[in-house]
Amino acid sequence: MKGMFQNKWSVIGIAVFCSILWGSAFPVLKLSYEELQMAPDDTIAKIVFAGMRFLLAGIIVLAFLLFSNPKSILVTRRQFIVLVILGVVQTALQYFFFYNGLAKVTGMQGAILSSSGTFFTVLLAHYYYKNDRMNWKKAVGLIAGFTGIVVANWGQELQLVFTLTGEGYMILAGLTSAIATIMAKELATGIHPFAITGWQLSLGAAILLLIGVPQLSEGAMIFTPFGWGLFIYSALLSAVAFALWYSILKYNNAGEMSMYKFIVPVSGSVLSAMFIPGESLNIFIMAAIALVAVGIIVVNYKGKSQTVDKQELNTERN
Repeated sequence: MKGMFQNKWSVIGIAVFCSILWGSAFPVLKLSYEELQMAPDDTIAKIVFAGMRFLLAGIIVLAFLLFSNPKSILVTRRQFIVLVILGVVQTALQYFFFYNGLAKVTGMQGAILSSSGTFFTVLLAHYYYKNDRMNWKKAVGLIAGFTGIVVANWGQELQLVFTLTGEGYMILAGLTSAIATIMAKELATGIHPFAITGWQLSLGAAILLLIGVPQLSEGAMIFTPFGWGLFIYSALLSAVAFALWYSILKYNNAGEMSMYKFIVPVSGSVLSAMFIPGESLNIFIMAAIALVAVGIIVVNYKGKSQTVDKQELNTERN
């Protein structure tokens, strides 16, 4: 298994596969809303659905860890508090914005807008880390990326549409994701990556369910066999993608791997056009995909000289 996660071509294949899985979440969730007959403005139903999905995903990851590395599933009291905080921010708050925002935008727009988290992470890192300041490549990447986000909102009639509970919530989900990334890097040291994922998904999901279930209206979600299939797939895609992603991150440079995430908005937009009735790729979405892809690649690209310098610095520290 270790060899598979170090082989160049298998690593590329796994990274691409994970990004396609994450991209598939956009059409799957849009189809789930329709199949389960959830009203567009029913915030509680979406909170409960998100809680159910991530609780199942978290349990799957923890179960895998329990069988593969049982000791890693245990955490200290301090670590548990950190995981609760991460659960609130990274799962409960982020996906409150994500699920409700996605209900009011197209699957393709959601795929593009969600990539704002990558750019917010770069901006926050500039102010938080002295060794991760803004440079011209990051500036070009951010300009291209945010231009793509604006272009994604231009409709067929050349009208720029923006609502707080639609496009605004999707961007807030990206901002929350960026904040959670910095928090996880700083607070969750010493915890196994799978344990971080499994616990924060489960704890965040529990919070969503505690808030949503008591307020859930009767008949707010009507599960059909196809609806159950979509639900199980959405949970599995999160569990499998995170498990594989953290496995390749263990043996490969995180910066080099993150450039493959530009496939997420691309695959999300294409799959939405393929599976969601009424959605199709147009010149604005294609332009947005290109701009976001360029932005993320430029932000994450590191020349050979930079990689060598970083490796030498790490060697000196060790």
